[in-house]
Amino acid sequence: MTKPKTAQAISETITLDTPIARGETTIDEIIVRKPTSGELRGVALSDVLQLQVDALVKITPRLSSPALTEPEMRHLDPADLVQIGGVIAGFLLTKRAKGETA
Repeated sequence: MTKPKTAQAISETITLDTPIARGETTIDEIIVRKPTSGELRGVALSDVLQLQVDALVKITPRLSSPALTEPEMRHLDPADLVQIGGVIAGFLLTKRAKGETA
């Protein structure tokens, strides 16, 4: 078994521009992990790649830690939503599409 030359990221930490207040807790950073195929059920991959709000609102709670709720997603700063969507969309690209070599 050979090791890949470039390790593909399985999670990424995002610092939110506008923190989320959850009770007494403030969430200013989330970890988004690479989804499995099953976690993408119910959304069109093209919608995720195009950063469609409804698709991101549906799948981000499945991939984020702490897990954001759909209402929290709907109240996110748009800059934070785009940042999260960009990370998730990046996980869907092949190594070749990212310019990495196997």
